[in-house]
Amino acid sequence: MTPKCELCDREVPKLTVHHLRPRQTTKRKKAEIGPTTEICSACHRQIHVLFDNKRLARELDSIEKLKAEPKMQKFLAWVRKQSPNKRVSVKR
Repeated sequence: MTPKCELCDREVPKLTVHHLRPRQTTKRKKAEIGPTTEICSACHRQIHVLFDNKRLARELDSIEKLKAEPKMQKFLAWVRKQSPNKRVSVKR
């Protein structure tokens, strides 16, 4: 069975682990790492291009919140049309 990205819902050959609360934030506070999600590399790269860790920790700490963010919605609509076997370029 091909893994499926939890953000764009594409079936892709490989997924990456995204920390919903950035590790930078949890390390400083010596807090637990927190929840993670498995997403494709295109979605993972785009998240980190669009949002800094402070905003991710403060406002975008769930898949639902990421999917509801307008800039991410625009990217998701586009990436869903792309081949899951092709490396997708991300842009600011």
